[in-house]
Amino acid sequence: MRKPKVLITGASRGLGLAIANALNDDYCLILHATKTENITHLKEGNYILAADFSKPEEVTAFCKELKAQHGDDLYAVINNAGINVSKPLSFQPEREIDNAIQINLKTPIQISKTAFKIFSVKQKGVIINMSSLVADTGNAYQTVYSATKAGIAAFTKSLAKEAGALFENNQIRAISVSPGFIETEMTAVIPQIEQDKLVANIPLKRAGKADEIAQVLAFLISDKASFINGSTININGGVL
Repeated sequence: MRKPKVLITGASRGLGLAIANALNDDYCLILHATKTENITHLKEGNYILAADFSKPEEVTAFCKELKAQHGDDLYAVINNAGINVSKPLSFQPEREIDNAIQINLKTPIQISKTAFKIFSVKQKGVIINMSSLVADTGNAYQTVYSATKAGIAAFTKSLAKEAGALFENNQIRAISVSPGFIETEMTAVIPQIEQDKLVANIPLKRAGKADEIAQVLAFLISDKASFINGSTININGGVL
């Protein structure tokens, strides 16, 4: 029996790599990565698609390749790729703002659109988009980043409702996952004093681990979570 195919973007490090490792036994993975050296152990039995999501033309080509090569048996999409921009808005160049919107918001929308068209044939599939705690709380120096993550959460909720409005026997699910402070390469660059402040605000008094997020996603794409749809799943250690 062929394994269901799952696309994971940003799969070469951090959360994406943890998700890929968690799903590797049960699914055939389509791994998006700009650098592939970290996922050589995942090449056997899986697929690797390279693309620079900061370039709209590469996103378009990526979506076309996804549909052409995997459209017949795509089971789920996990839009994990993103960039964390931490800088006062007054000092953020226009090109950085555009780049954050392109990678964090426009790209997952385009990939979700492609997946939605594929899933529409069978009226079944799962789309998971990664949001963030700051989509709800906001955060100084992360104004644009917060906006992109709030945008993707709203998009995902609306997409879930749209599927229900379009299809009588709808089984297409769209879910956003909102992590808090998680130990990854992305957060490792935060000065230790700032990390300590973040941890102090978490009721569990520690940062989350990438594998903890990955295990939640493994559940969400499974049939065990077949009634979870349109929700934002908060994984932040109890931060309100």
